[in-house]
Amino acid sequence: MRILLADDEVEITRALRTMLERNRYGVDVARDGREALDYLETTTYDAVVLDIMMPRLDGLTVLRRMRAAGCSTPTLLLSARGEVEDRVAGLDAGADDYLPKPFSTTEFLARIRALLRRRPAFVQERLRFGNLTLDTASCILSCGEASVRLSGKEFQMMELLMRNTGVILSTQTFLERIWGFGSEAEINVVWVNITYLRKRIAAIGSAVTIRSVRGVGYTLEEGPC
Repeated sequence: MRILLADDEVEITRALRTMLERNRYGVDVARDGREALDYLETTTYDAVVLDIMMPRLDGLTVLRRMRAAGCSTPTLLLSARGEVEDRVAGLDAGADDYLPKPFSTTEFLARIRALLRRRPAFVQERLRFGNLTLDTASCILSCGEASVRLSGKEFQMMELLMRNTGVILSTQTFLERIWGFGSEAEINVVWVNITYLRKRIAAIGSAVTIRSVRGVGYTLEEGPC
């Protein structure tokens, strides 16, 4: 399951992202409201977490534009302002829940679980390409009767590839979407995890391959059975 986390407070965002990933959620991080809308235009999420006070566009504006565009993804608003009128404004704008800062990590995770229970019934839990199936709830990649459980980063990279079939994803895209903007991770971590994924795919006997396009990036390709 994939979550969009939009907050300009670097330390809070880093902590929340780490916690969510430890609980096997995929996370994209936006540093401002405009970037959050850009993500929402190109990616389908299971839940969205928006801080109200963000640069460029505030969280309430992002939420209103989401709803106006027909996006019904369950959304949690975060804010340092916990007055009743602030909560009412957020809920009236289309939020599913509102959590004032500071908050406990256990409560945050509980709110996320509650949000995910509100997802529309049609949300896809299994991604398919060729003879590969990725269960986004269990992180299991399978081909026929054979299967393997992917590690956190492997799962996130495989999910990104399977949600963007036909698209060549650059190494920089993987770094930004999985390790996060401002991460100190180096480019070789992408190469290493691509190598691991290729081994996992081969081990379960799939005809799918991860094709490398020199100087451009990676994409999934269905080989002969």
